[in-house]
Amino acid sequence: MAATLLALALALSPAVEQKRMAAEGARQGVVSDGRHLFAIDNATIAKLDPRTGAVVARWTGDPALFRHMNSCIALKAKLVCAASNYPKTPMASSVEWFDTRTMTHVASRSLGPGRGSLTWLDWHDGSWWACFANYDGKGGDAGRDHRSTTIVRFGADFVEQGAWLLPDNVLERMAPYSASGGAWGHDGYFYVTGHDRPELYVLELPEAGSELLHVGTIAIPTNGQAIAWDPKEDRVLWSIERSTRSVVASRIPPVDLKSAAKK
Repeated sequence: MAATLLALALALSPAVEQKRMAAEGARQGVVSDGRHLFAIDNATIAKLDPRTGAVVARWTGDPALFRHMNSCIALKAKLVCAASNYPKTPMASSVEWFDTRTMTHVASRSLGPGRGSLTWLDWHDGSWWACFANYDGKGGDAGRDHRSTTIVRFGADFVEQGAWLLPDNVLERMAPYSASGGAWGHDGYFYVTGHDRPELYVLELPEAGSELLHVGTIAIPTNGQAIAWDPKEDRVLWSIERSTRSVVASRIPPVDLKSAAKK
């Protein structure tokens, strides 16, 4: 814990871009299941050839039902996706499941209103970890702003087990938006992105209290949005460049606090 306290907000070694491909559907996020890439948009998911980026299958939903799909994770033969009603208020969220083989929608779980807008979730340590974003202005509920962004731990049945706020210095970098992407690393750190800065925030759970700890920041080659680890390549992270509709693979350096502290 002492090492972490000394390392708060350290600038860690930058990510190194490994691959970049055009992907028309890459407006919200991208995820890999080890065989294909999946580019996520509000109401569509494109299944891509990972070598060329060519679309091999596509799911398209009713925009009235699938208003704003934010991100997905690959879990077994399913995509598990975070969705919301953005920019409508009151903010409400749901989790949507898709079969990666047939590219069909197979299940839905409404989380309703209350916390904010579900932008991402991950499965880690037998629990769902979900981010409920809050915004300044458009798409935000009255009485809240980006500082109300909350990370919630749920059981397998979506019963809440705990909740944490983001650190102030990370929130300052995200304002007026929120955390658009997040995923647990195998090293036990949380990796989180904002809406538009080319930065990856390394966080960890505190020993006590309700605010996550900021370990450091890693420069990445894309501007925020959803992220997902590659299941086959160690420490390779997929992200999107919304402005060019590209999917990008970057190698994230190991988080070495001792080396970073010497810089």
